[in-house]
Amino acid sequence: MTIDKTPLQRRQFLKFALAAAAITPLAGSLASCAASGGSDTPATQETGAVSADNPFGVPASSAVDAVIFNGGYGIDYVEFAAKQMQTLHDGVTVKVSPSTQIAQELQPRFVAGDPPDLIDNSGAGNIGIATIIAQLEDLTSVIDAPNVEGTTIRDTLFGGVLEPGTFDGKLAAINYALTVYALWYSASLFEENSWTPPKTWDEAYELGMKAKEKDKFLFVWGKEAATYYQTLAICSAIKQGGDEVRLSLENLKSDCWSQQAVQDVFTGMKKIIDAKMFKPGGSGTQFTAAQSQWSNDQDALLYPSGSWIENEMKDQTKDGFKMTGAPEPTVDSSSKLPYEALHSAAGEPFVIPSQGKNVAGGKELLRVMLSKEAATNFAKTKLAPTVVKDTVPADGFGSTALVSQTTMLSAAGENIFSWQFVDYYGMNKDQLVLWNTFLDGKSSVADLTKGLQGITDKVANDSSVTKIEIK
Repeated sequence: MTIDKTPLQRRQFLKFALAAAAITPLAGSLASCAASGGSDTPATQETGAVSADNPFGVPASSAVDAVIFNGGYGIDYVEFAAKQMQTLHDGVTVKVSPSTQIAQELQPRFVAGDPPDLIDNSGAGNIGIATIIAQLEDLTSVIDAPNVEGTTIRDTLFGGVLEPGTFDGKLAAINYALTVYALWYSASLFEENSWTPPKTWDEAYELGMKAKEKDKFLFVWGKEAATYYQTLAICSAIKQGGDEVRLSLENLKSDCWSQQAVQDVFTGMKKIIDAKMFKPGGSGTQFTAAQSQWSNDQDALLYPSGSWIENEMKDQTKDGFKMTGAPEPTVDSSSKLPYEALHSAAGEPFVIPSQGKNVAGGKELLRVMLSKEAATNFAKTKLAPTVVKDTVPADGFGSTALVSQTTMLSAAGENIFSWQFVDYYGMNKDQLVLWNTFLDGKSSVADLTKGLQGITDKVANDSSVTKIEIK
């Protein structure tokens, strides 16, 4: 199937977000051309009486089973909505379970015909959406329902945020959070040392030399998040080489990792690795422990991540850190997109399996999550906005990270982009091995390129995998 997404379409929701002083995530876009549709409820599903306050007919005294990725945003924001739901529906109970390995834990439940009622299909161990799309509900009924405040949900969302989860006419997922990807740093540390964020890989190397003078590293990484540097590299390469770089990767071209812009970025990164500017031992360090080396110990200057990083490290960040984001570097000043261009997208994809025991309950929990009260709670407690409009004040609840996202989005203007091939095809697990080895200094640019192309070619040549063509 061919999916035609113009740059304007991909950016539209972010323009609206900026206008409302809200900010924009990978965790990941979803796609599939398999099986559109999905019945509103399974044939054996018990339902209750439908009303304005119970638009999906949640059965009285029923139980709802939700499994939520326990990553940078935690699970308490869903627990908040669960309490709201239980208040709205006497006798209904909601179980919210955390998971860091969605695919490992839930694929057996799909096979057994016993999936949860609501899933946050996020994180490195998510389920490749291509493998389950035929088993997911079409969520159009959710966005066409009134929210808790009585307004049709569709009318409360930023423009364009439903597009990543809609394929072949089926809204298979609703991405809940908005994320900006950036290089994060301590503005206070940089001000103290008269440093500025690097705009090119050469400038990054020069900053790394200055870091060495202060007995600091330029970067850190943790084993589960080594591919954060792949995200950084892809973004940098797209900015350098333009949209053709993105399209080649998205469409699994046989030489996509050998494109000049990609190779130039890998080479710039390799120079920094060889200069020992990455803190050693990352491939054996749990990722939040590595992040703490940056945010709390200040052993390193920069860390590439989505804007969930502030909330994820809120208990492990040095006082006065002033966490701030900067755009990823380009190779040089001749880049096709300006330095200010940003990778940003809607993420935290919520899906509802058609064979869940309480499909109506899963939809109702998602409806409550999309209320203004629940969305504002998320923005305030996670310091990141949802896809619901008008929930983030201009001061970003006092967050320097949140304010910096507004600044970056304003500077980026129309130059905002994203991609989806890694999440859609479930490549991250295999790519992690390659990136840990590369960041450890144990492989070359050629080795990394060959390995990544091999993973891509395996998917491209697998006839059992539904492919999407992005234009």
